[in-house]
Amino acid sequence: MKKFILFFFTVALHFYVFSQEQKYAVEAIAFYNVENLFDHYDDPKTSDDDRTPTGRDKWTEEIFEKKLTNTAKVIADIGTDVTGGAPAIIGLSEVENRYVIERLVKHPLLRKYNYGIAHFESPDERGIDVCLLFQKSKFTLLRAKKHFLSLFDSDGDRDFTRDQLVVSGLLGNELLYLIVHHWPSRSGGQVRSEPKRIAAGELNRKTVDSIRAINPNAKIINMGDFNDDPTDKSVVQALGAVGNRDEIATQTTFYNPMMSFYNRGIGTSCYRDKWNVLDQVHISPSLLVESKKNWYFWKAGIFNPRYLYNKTGRYKGYPFRSFAGGKYTGGYSDHFPVYALLIKKQ
Repeated sequence: MKKFILFFFTVALHFYVFSQEQKYAVEAIAFYNVENLFDHYDDPKTSDDDRTPTGRDKWTEEIFEKKLTNTAKVIADIGTDVTGGAPAIIGLSEVENRYVIERLVKHPLLRKYNYGIAHFESPDERGIDVCLLFQKSKFTLLRAKKHFLSLFDSDGDRDFTRDQLVVSGLLGNELLYLIVHHWPSRSGGQVRSEPKRIAAGELNRKTVDSIRAINPNAKIINMGDFNDDPTDKSVVQALGAVGNRDEIATQTTFYNPMMSFYNRGIGTSCYRDKWNVLDQVHISPSLLVESKKNWYFWKAGIFNPRYLYNKTGRYKGYPFRSFAGGKYTGGYSDHFPVYALLIKKQ
């Protein structure tokens, strides 16, 4: 009898917990720097000569197909342990053009998710762009536009970089804004190049302010490879993203959940044995308020399973990149993806 009662109690508890979990819907919003997803064709308008079959990198059709497969695998795996599938929305950087994006979303590993694409060609001299993919069954695109970042080098010449992609749409039936970035690199040194990223942060903040002027309670997710850490001036001062939820106020631009990873030495990229959190997702204060019927922020993460680490050689323990030492390595990217989980009570 006691065994029966114990069994009944265990089963009842299981169904109680299960029923509680079923009251929440969970969706992943992710970002991934895919490390130079180039096709194998020569584009005379951009500096892509290295990534061609006869170029320095010997970038063949076979390598391009392997790169597509590896990239698709990572995207398909992000957040599956929680959501049961690929991200509802994912921003990408370092994609060459519309063709490689369309090939990516049609890959067998991603085809079932029926991703839509928001993308514009950017003026970047290397020809790399940012884009946003969204599952059409979950997100309805309303508007997409690009914001040009005006920069000049030390000689006064125009310095062309990636545009900032601004997208609005409905996640379910709720309005959501998403901004995708790939800020200027640290080429020439972090300090010397910092003014360019500060300018990017100021443009980012201006965009957010313009959205809030129309919709003060706008739900915004800011994502990208910022080429700066969560503590740098471009992120903290120019943009206004803070890592302490207790410091969040209505005038705060964003909450930066990636600060906690940075403080613990957990990074998204590694350079000279130093881990950085260059890849970040930022959450607007309006998404931090727990709601009975709307989407709100639960937690953020870095997607870094074992297969994304380099297992041997000089760079053991680094992200397993797809190209190093002048040749294709068979890896994935020199960056780990990041993501935010949104939940909603059913």
